[in-house]
Amino acid sequence: MSERQYVIFKLDKEEYGVDIMHVKEISEFKESVKIPNAPNFVDGIINYRGVITPIINLRRKFHLEIKEITSNTRIIIINLKEKQVGFLVDDASQVLTIENKDVDPAPDLITDIDQKFISGIAKVVERMVILLDLEKVLSDDEKKKIENMDQ
Repeated sequence: MSERQYVIFKLDKEEYGVDIMHVKEISEFKESVKIPNAPNFVDGIINYRGVITPIINLRRKFHLEIKEITSNTRIIIINLKEKQVGFLVDDASQVLTIENKDVDPAPDLITDIDQKFISGIAKVVERMVILLDLEKVLSDDEKKKIENMDQ
């Protein structure tokens, strides 16, 4: 049986998973520096281990209510092509091994725009985890804007 490991994170009451092979690191929250004219879902930039890293607020990107930062707030760091990007989430504290047989495709009810970055729905014991491809959360145009932020 084939299986993968996923970093599980929370936004509101929902649980999401991202393939651990795409995650560079998980960091505690760091205050970001605001950038003028940045897309509204970009909180700003941080200096993370010597690399200027844009921070994407997934709550804003997914049109969820904005909440205060807590001690559980985390930044999931990934490499997006040659650019390091951080995704702000409510909590990220678990790695789960999920068998491929326990993953269903995204339901047709999900709009085409959202479906492109949802890689599946995992059934794990008594809960469901929405599996995301963080590299596809941003459109090509949004990626270009972020790549040009530190230039």
